Amino acid sequence: MRMRRGAALAVVAGGGAVTTMLVGLVTNAVSEQSRWPSWLGWLQNHPWLSFALLGLITAALTAFLAVLDDRQPAEQPPGPAPRPDDNAGPPGAALVLRSLPRDTSAFTDRSQELEALVGSVHAAQETGSGLPVHVIDGMPGVGKTAFAVHAGHLLADRFPDGQLFVNLGGHTPGRSPVQAGEALASLLTVAGVPTQQIPVGDDAGAVTEARAALWRSRLAGKQTLLILDNALSYRQLEPLLPGTSECLVLVTSRRRLAAREEVVLPVAALPPEHAVDLFVRLSGRPSDTLDREAVGELTRLCGHLPLGVSLLAARLRNHPSWDAADLRARLVAARDRLGELRAGERAVAAAFDLSYQDLAPERQRFFRMLGHYPGTDLDGYSGAALGAVTVTEAHEQLDALYDAHLIDEHPGGRYQLHDLLRDYARALAAEGDSMDQAPAVRRVSTYYLAALTAANAHLVRGGATAPPLPDGTAQVAAPPLESRTAALSWLEHERPNILACIRRADALALHDLVVRLAAGMAPFLRQSGPWDQAVGLHRSAADAARRTGDQRALADALTELGVVRRFMAAYPEASEALSEAATRYEATGDRRGKADALNQAGIVWYLTADNDASARAQTEALGLYREVGHRLGQANALADLGMVRRQTSDFDAAVEAQTEALSLYRELGDRYGEANSLRDLGVVHALMGEYERAALRHREALALYEELDDRVHQGYALNELGFVRRLTGDLEGARAAHSQALEHFTELGERFGRATAVRHLGAVDRLTGDPSSAVRVLEESLEAFRSLGSRGGEAVALGELGAARTAAGERAAAVEAFRQSVDILRALGDRCAEAEVLNHWGTLLRTTDEPGAAHEKFGQALALARAVRCPLEEARALEGLGRCDLASAGPDAADPALRGALALYRRLGVDAPAAAVERLLVSSAG
Repeated sequence: MRMRRGAALAVVAGGGAVTTMLVGLVTNAVSEQSRWPSWLGWLQNHPWLSFALLGLITAALTAFLAVLDDRQPAEQPPGPAPRPDDNAGPPGAALVLRSLPRDTSAFTDRSQELEALVGSVHAAQETGSGLPVHVIDGMPGVGKTAFAVHAGHLLADRFPDGQLFVNLGGHTPGRSPVQAGEALASLLTVAGVPTQQIPVGDDAGAVTEARAALWRSRLAGKQTLLILDNALSYRQLEPLLPGTSECLVLVTSRRRLAAREEVVLPVAALPPEHAVDLFVRLSGRPSDTLDREAVGELTRLCGHLPLGVSLLAARLRNHPSWDAADLRARLVAARDRLGELRAGERAVAAAFDLSYQDLAPERQRFFRMLGHYPGTDLDGYSGAALGAVTVTEAHEQLDALYDAHLIDEHPGGRYQLHDLLRDYARALAAEGDSMDQAPAVRRVSTYYLAALTAANAHLVRGGATAPPLPDGTAQVAAPPLESRTAALSWLEHERPNILACIRRADALALHDLVVRLAAGMAPFLRQSGPWDQAVGLHRSAADAARRTGDQRALADALTELGVVRRFMAAYPEASEALSEAATRYEATGDRRGKADALNQAGIVWYLTADNDASARAQTEALGLYREVGHRLGQANALADLGMVRRQTSDFDAAVEAQTEALSLYRELGDRYGEANSLRDLGVVHALMGEYERAALRHREALALYEELDDRVHQGYALNELGFVRRLTGDLEGARAAHSQALEHFTELGERFGRATAVRHLGAVDRLTGDPSSAVRVLEESLEAFRSLGSRGGEAVALGELGAARTAAGERAAAVEAFRQSVDILRALGDRCAEAEVLNHWGTLLRTTDEPGAAHEKFGQALALARAVRCPLEEARALEGLGRCDLASAGPDAADPALRGALALYRRLGVDAPAAAVERLLVSSAG
């Protein structure tokens, strides 16, 4: 872009210069006082030619500038304000069912269409050819969804790996169409993909592509039926299409979609005779008692659409004293009243109105309230909140509306309006008291806040604070969520509805509800994701808090935003949000909130190896937690401070902090915190050479993680246990532990843990005599750490890679790896790890006949190891010094260092190195 603009400026400037010159020529054309040199004098002697050239160049410049203006990027002029469809505001989510909705009793004979669909599927499966996408299109109310669901039930046995139903909301009144990325996130979650494995990021296009690739890989080789209902465009559904030919995709849409390799199945209005048969069947009247001519007129008046036919038949069934002629007269009157509606919907709307007028007043009011409901589907609890009635009354109302064909029922006692009925309900609600909408949204949101409080009791660790609930929340009926599993199941199903409530509250400027609902969803989105959805939610909460001037709420939203950004490894953004949160907490005098923000910021700085900043943050957080008496916060800050001390090789301080944290966690009954502290204590004990104690701590932590069913941290405990096994010579046991950890991390999508497991496996490959595999594996680990921005991980991987390249005979590459590793470790202050790399470096120099340089590296390693009390590296440094002295000065000079190394190796229980040094001493003495 800059090059193009520079070229344009050069052309304009050159053109201007030529124009100026020509103006001068024309001006002096008849002057005797000033003459132009060389060939320019010829132009001066022919003034009319100068005028012509001047005009041509001026015209050319004008045209060129016009072209430039046309090519300017669209963002130059101020664009229109964002609309809901532009994904401005809170995020949305797709409603995905793991099984098909119930088959409708109103389905009538569509044998031709069904035969075409079933025949197409059978033919493709029997010939082994790929199943095409089947697009079912037709006008509203024609029965596209009912046809797709009915066909799905007929074909379900042929797709044993599952049946999924997704409402894409392409034409749902009051809701923006579901974006492809949102739908993919919901599908991946339903398919069992862990949160950590669902791609996230700020580039929506790249995230959608990555999720689509994961979705296709998830379905590879499986026979799954996928119904994509209510699609808006091919662009919306294309990323959702499986890559495998064994999956059947049924798409319903009001539009004719331009899909590749599709089979289009248009669903038209019913043939007149089928419409009459459907009416008779649903009316519950004997066929011979009905006036066929009047019935034919009724079905014609509602356009032969199944939705309208079923409504009319239900009216007749519910009024035994009516006959078909009575119903026809009422329908004609309703059509006249609704004549202002669009022609394509007028017939069905008339049937709606007739059904609505037949409801009792309290049921009419409840139906109107459905027009204010922001979500996709609802149950008795959300219905009770919406209609300001009891749950029992809500169930009665919903069941009655279902019996009247004014609402559809889904599995699990849930109900959903057809799009046209939703539009009709919204129109009725708008005709009534326009002040009803905000109170209705507030009532539903209050219900969701009460239910979120109950759900979060199973998700949030003890001692966490919750935002205060609105007045009246205690009187709201919430579903019984008696276990963590029940809470997670409820949250996953209600996610689209809660996010829709937040969007509607945001549109109505109900900022307090946006803030509260976002805070209520935070624990669930932290662990279940997708995290970019959580980022959008917390941004909206922060914006709402800024509008109201609520600094505490703003700080809370920024803290949650920072935590999620940390999960996404977006460390600069996480640090920025958490730092601002701490500042705002301080301004409001909220010491507990400031401590929380500092604790989280300290974790970010620990991960980016800014150890001084991390230690300061955790120390300040610890002091604040002690001031307010928050014991869980104290334990967390102590544990995190212990990790910083361990990373800077201050092992005594690390043990002290973690031991105090462990005691607090046990007093509080916090098993998760207890496991974390045990694991980190094991790491410190291993670095101090206390391998038996380290292994015990890691086994205790692993057992707790298994009890908590936390597979991510099981992987970390397995990595640490494998590391101890490697140090004590159990290389096969180490490989088994690291391989199991790698399986966990790969399945769960935990990138840092996976990179660490790969690094450990590379070290095992080196020690078992396979340096080429070690180099390849360690290069993979190094690239992963660099992509994560983990300087500590990068440094350790570089050190291991240097050792592997040493074993592979790649001297120059090994030296460069060691140099880079030491530079990073010195900046981080990790002296124990630096000593290890210096020992590797010394080994390389010693084995390449550079004893003087090797002696220097071993000496540096020895000083560092003794300073931080890292006995294994002390022993390795002594062994290296002894071998150098043996080669250069003889056995007597080498003996003290070698015997010192042997004593340390024996004390540590490291048998293989001890045996090697003992053999060396024997041979040198002989």
